[in-house]
Amino acid sequence: MLINEITKQTGLTKKAVEYYCEQQLISPTIQENGYRDFSESDRLLLEKIAVLRKLEISVEEIKEILADQTGDVLQRIALQKKIMLKNSELKQALLNELCLNASYVDIKDKLQSIDDQTAISDKLLELFPGYYGRYICLHFARFLTDPIANEEQQKAYDDIISFLDDVPQLVFPLEIQDFIDEHMITISNQLINKTLQNMETALADPETFMSENKDFLIQYMAYKQSTEYLDSPSYKMQAYMKEFNASSGYYERFIPAMKKLSPAYTEYYAQLERADKKLQEDYPEIANWERN
Repeated sequence: MLINEITKQTGLTKKAVEYYCEQQLISPTIQENGYRDFSESDRLLLEKIAVLRKLEISVEEIKEILADQTGDVLQRIALQKKIMLKNSELKQALLNELCLNASYVDIKDKLQSIDDQTAISDKLLELFPGYYGRYICLHFARFLTDPIANEEQQKAYDDIISFLDDVPQLVFPLEIQDFIDEHMITISNQLINKTLQNMETALADPETFMSENKDFLIQYMAYKQSTEYLDSPSYKMQAYMKEFNASSGYYERFIPAMKKLSPAYTEYYAQLERADKKLQEDYPEIANWERN
């Protein structure tokens, strides 16, 4: 079909279609007379592009999305947009504070905290691909909402940025990457958030959680000792991650710096330790399995 027909079917203007052609988002066949001949697949692609543009996705981002076969790029961009939206809401609140005669110095400090959170989140997404990157970004970003209040926190922030600059990008072995591509592309940011919320609920009252779920936990830990699990890609992925974290300085540099930077993360980490201690005291059969 010619450009007049494709514009009618997609609702796009000629200039928009021509622009997407120039940007090589679509590549219609060129007839002998020089006219573009758009196929049905071109029409579907243009409709997809139109949807993404209305969602304020840039042309460069659309190129990434169209080239990606896993769906991970779209998930990453969605998370980045979520962080940007949250930051816009925070900035709007700060603007309202200024209207109520808040101190410009205080607002400046709060704006810096928003920029700091964005910088760390962006680096986490850049360095750690796919599902894991989205998981740790959502996990740590929620602890970075308060402004830096003292020199120790500023040094901790600088240490985190230095660590993220130094650590090599995570590249999974082919077997693990195939497993991720096959089984984890449908994991949404909402599901990750729900998982994190369930974890917080368990940490808030570990005794109740463990007593109510003891049978399940015993069955689960037994499965984690089975040959089936130890031979699985899931186990190999976790083992690879532990090795990567141990060799990258994650435990020696990143975690201590996070505890100094964020009081919220310090409290979360203390909850983890209390839950771990409770597990060892009351349910040693589960704790011992976890450490084998």
